[in-house]
Amino acid sequence: MTSKKRVGIVLFQLGGPDSLDSVEPFLTNLFLDPDILPLGPAGFLRGFIARRIARGRAGLVAQKYAEIGGRSPIRALTERQRDRLAEALAAQMDPVVVIAMRYWHPLTGEAVETLRRGGPLDEIVLLPLYPQYSLATTLSSVKEWRRLYKRDGTGTVIKTVESYHDHPLYVRAVTEKIASVLRQFPDSSRVELVFSAHGLPMSVVNKGDPYPKQIEETVRLVCNGGRATVSGWPKSHRLCYQSRLGKQKWLEPSLHETLERVGRAGSKEVRVVPISFVTEHIETLHEINIEAREEAAGHGIETFRMMPAVGDSPLFISALADLVLRCAGTGAARA
Repeated sequence: MTSKKRVGIVLFQLGGPDSLDSVEPFLTNLFLDPDILPLGPAGFLRGFIARRIARGRAGLVAQKYAEIGGRSPIRALTERQRDRLAEALAAQMDPVVVIAMRYWHPLTGEAVETLRRGGPLDEIVLLPLYPQYSLATTLSSVKEWRRLYKRDGTGTVIKTVESYHDHPLYVRAVTEKIASVLRQFPDSSRVELVFSAHGLPMSVVNKGDPYPKQIEETVRLVCNGGRATVSGWPKSHRLCYQSRLGKQKWLEPSLHETLERVGRAGSKEVRVVPISFVTEHIETLHEINIEAREEAAGHGIETFRMMPAVGDSPLFISALADLVLRCAGTGAARA
């Protein structure tokens, strides 16, 4: 009888503070990352600058976390995804699924140690929970993994899934979530569909980052699928970006500008789709569902709805399982 292949699966995520006291150290870790805060020749000052920025922003950011429950829900939600993924893979392999957060616990080093303590593995699959590839997310997480994971001479094969922005099951998962909220509108065809993705500095985009093109492709596929399968799919949609930080130029238009334009155009019903987020955290629960909601009301928008993240929906977990199976089996998992 052939034993199942034992595969370590590392879920990369950004992470988030698990208490108000951890907001400042979380922000410090964030700004210590050169892929988030490039400093060029001033890189030797990174520690000082990161701590100073974190200290200056911690109060305001902590207040926002206090308004959504005093902590980020991202760890608990990612643990739920981990458990569902392990269940989905159990029939085909012996999965050892761990979480590697980039900026807060469980950190990448903790994930490495968990895998080491768990015994020998046939393969390791690195699976970012960022459907669209970016130098600031996927690459940053992979670089941190490479920095901390030291090969132990066993010859364990490591494979990386880099992007799945166009995976049919992921696209269907997003379409399904949108459809579930459209049912709340009397005439969903009149709803203004606003896709909001996490922003990126143009300095990163100009290095050849594929993120904006992949976001655009995801939106195109979701809308094409929605028009073909969902009754009353909105006639128009917009794509914008959020979470701008600092004074440098970022991807445009911003969520703020877009809501103003929607209101000026006379639209009264808006449905915001956080397209680059697969779990809820401060960018969805506060930046969209509190701040953007208040802005929308100020622009005359009467009905505002936010799509829940795909989370551990069966379709999304099936997409992740398919990626792992292809990667572990053939190495061709759209990586």
